[in-house]
Amino acid sequence: MQNKNKLSVFISLVLRHKPEVIGIEIQENGGWAKTSELISGVNRVGKYRLDMPLLEEIVRTDEKQRYSFNEDKTLIRANQGHSISVYMDFQEKQPPEILWHGTGKKSVDSIYKDGIRKMNRNYVHLSKDRETAVKVGARHGEPRIFKISAGEMYRQGYKFYLSENGIWLIDHVPAEFIELNFE
Repeated sequence: MQNKNKLSVFISLVLRHKPEVIGIEIQENGGWAKTSELISGVNRVGKYRLDMPLLEEIVRTDEKQRYSFNEDKTLIRANQGHSISVYMDFQEKQPPEILWHGTGKKSVDSIYKDGIRKMNRNYVHLSKDRETAVKVGARHGEPRIFKISAGEMYRQGYKFYLSENGIWLIDHVPAEFIELNFE
């Protein structure tokens, strides 16, 4: 029995970063891939077995809600987090007063100096709650959690976007809006 979580992470790698690993293309407008090509590509590589019912289950049950289908399920995409060039039609939204960012201990000094940069992604990812930021930070080693003055940023003209899975996105968070949180 294959590990569904590992398969989901592999699909995330393909749809967000490396479609060439299974020989598929991601549409630049919207980040969509053909569902049939994703399934056949995953199966061709041979590490995992994928069919439509399993893919539907992964999309439906993924705790991070990483994926979306189009209406007739002929296309699939990652909701955010791309390092490849895609245009996602995110709508600008007013954020809550406070958002959160989790990262590893090694990033603290550069964040204090340069703020939070998108690095190799299309946007900086921010969480609506501290607990989610802690989980994200733990993936980078010893977690460090930053409290972001998102409301003040918005009032000063910074643009925020909300992805389909509830992740707040922005181009950059300047250091003056960031506070290390030790709660």
